[in-house]
Amino acid sequence: MSDLILHHYPQSPFAEKARLMLGFKGLSWQSVMIPSMMPKPDLNALTGGYRRTPVMQVGADIYCDTAMIARRLEQEKAAPALFPEGREAAAMGLAQFADQVLFQHGVAINFQPKGLAARFAGMPEQVIKGFMADRKALFEKGSASRLDPAVALSQWPTLLSRLETQLQRDGAFLLGDTPCIADFSHYHPLWFVSSNKAVAEALEGYPAVTSWMQRMADIGHGVASELSADEAISIAKQATPAALPDNAIASPGGFSNGQAVTVSAVDYGTDQVAGTLLFEGAEEIIIAREDERAGLVHVHFPRYGYRIAAA
Repeated sequence: MSDLILHHYPQSPFAEKARLMLGFKGLSWQSVMIPSMMPKPDLNALTGGYRRTPVMQVGADIYCDTAMIARRLEQEKAAPALFPEGREAAAMGLAQFADQVLFQHGVAINFQPKGLAARFAGMPEQVIKGFMADRKALFEKGSASRLDPAVALSQWPTLLSRLETQLQRDGAFLLGDTPCIADFSHYHPLWFVSSNKAVAEALEGYPAVTSWMQRMADIGHGVASELSADEAISIAKQATPAALPDNAIASPGGFSNGQAVTVSAVDYGTDQVAGTLLFEGAEEIIIAREDERAGLVHVHFPRYGYRIAAA
């Protein structure tokens, strides 16, 4: 039985990024399906309120955000590397741009009227209204604003032409002959567009991008087996969290280990997760929390894009 558990749903772009990274690493994993919108009581038992998709679980350790998931997968299996040696900053810079800017464009293109009509074809009106209300709430109180579809469509040729030019001239993938975190981050917004027949035409006219997308899709998702949410929560309760890393840094915010804090995303989905601060590193924040169903869990967040506050 695999120790890696991914909490996700099929249509999530960031979940597709995580699934492909698992495939790239050649890993076996267990799949727990979660709702695409709130409420998510089973997921919240593990995360304490973090609602974004996906979340990865390893025993009693819970990893939020694909940036954190990527680092945990690198720890699980070093090769092939998601962070190419000597190009770590370039790879992460490209990945952050894609996860933020390119992703918002992909969502906006999907959310133009014809895109919404295709995505929600045949669904009850109440489900559609509930989803739209949920996504509106997702962007409340955060620094990110929802991109207007007209602006996204206007800027799309710039983004795709740049990608097309580089792929024509500079190898099979964005930083060489092997995919890295930059490729996975660029792929999932384009996958989201391509998966909607009503807007997939936005990818036409970019043959190098199309070929690269096929190479990425060919990586596959590794070997997945189904697991229920109750089983995943039981695994967490029976497990002991892993030992803390040994590369702590002095807290930039002046927080102390053992202090009651909250951690939340800065851009969107800013729900606070309360717990006890255990660790601050250059890339990672870890808090401990207790849950009646899941027991003691350690929840891991990336430092970049998240804030810590005193509880």
